[in-house]
Amino acid sequence: MKRICALFLTLCLLLCTAWAAAAENDGAPEVRSKAAVLMEQGSGEVLFAQHEHEKLYPASVTKVMSLLLFLEALERGAFSPETKLAASAAAAAKGGSQIWLKEGEEMTVDELLRATAIGSANDACTVLAEAVSGSEESFVALMNARAKELGMNDTHFDNCTGLDDDTTTHLTSAYDVALMSRALLEHEKILDYSTVWMDSLRGGQTQLVNTNKLVRHFRDTTGLKTGTTSKAGCCISASAKRGEMHLIAVVLGAENSNDRFDSAKHLLNWGFANFESVTPQVDPALISPVRVLRGAEQTVLPVADPLAPLALRLGEKQQLTARADLPSEVEAPVEEGQMLGTVTFFAGEKTVAETALRAPCGVKKLTYGDVLSRLLASLAARTCER
Repeated sequence: MKRICALFLTLCLLLCTAWAAAAENDGAPEVRSKAAVLMEQGSGEVLFAQHEHEKLYPASVTKVMSLLLFLEALERGAFSPETKLAASAAAAAKGGSQIWLKEGEEMTVDELLRATAIGSANDACTVLAEAVSGSEESFVALMNARAKELGMNDTHFDNCTGLDDDTTTHLTSAYDVALMSRALLEHEKILDYSTVWMDSLRGGQTQLVNTNKLVRHFRDTTGLKTGTTSKAGCCISASAKRGEMHLIAVVLGAENSNDRFDSAKHLLNWGFANFESVTPQVDPALISPVRVLRGAEQTVLPVADPLAPLALRLGEKQQLTARADLPSEVEAPVEEGQMLGTVTFFAGEKTVAETALRAPCGVKKLTYGDVLSRLLASLAARTCER
């Protein structure tokens, strides 16, 4: 009887594992939240979406935008990692997650970035915002302007931290969070902070533990930011990279922390199990010279713009085909970089990418002097032949 029970339990375990694997490698991932998006970082392609444009409170996921602007300021030389900044009264008064800064207390930009990215410290985030723009209010204007530049059409920020007790308009969407997360991940410096599990400040007196548990418990995690308030629920923008595939999983409005992290893991696992990163290459045989009518040069050979990586379903790489669309001739003058045609890539019948074919150099319009020079050169050649 014991053997029969053991065999039965083993069979059940194998079946459950098989069902879980089948779900991960085929159907949609299990997501328990109000909204979610899975985006491939390189291309910006959305691989999975659930209520992706619903406007929701993001809590401290807001800091993805703040961190983006901090790193942009760092890169343009507004301050250095060693620059010391003093906490204002407004920063020291911030509630929620914090490192308990006192008014006038100084920390370096590097320390404040660690506190913001790892510990989600609202006071540290405000000090940096004031350093960038002079005040939190002007920094928020910068946040909203940057959001528009990124195409975040569902977003309005009221503060730099995500605190939402006193606002009904500090809103974004899962899709917009993925957009700003993608922009932040273009700055490799963020990985110095977003991948750290534990750190400390004040000579070890203040401990920092990453609010993103995936940093410790999910392979190849690159970040990025959690957020929790009673209005927002539990939120996360989670990112991970395996090989050339870099994925961003956004989960907004989960009922509890376990649902937030589990949903993010399911999204990432599903993405890695079902997609691969492919960078198409243009076959030179597809590109033929284009005749330049009345040009100082008779032809121009176009060159293709480089292509970004694509997220393709497993198996689609073998189906890739390409078609070049080029005119047989163009009128002079031709400008350097002028678009002459395109190369389109297909996976089966589906269009997956397109790149421009451009003139690598300019071709001037033929002048009367050019015509005369060519005529004289031709006559001289014939004379020599005789």
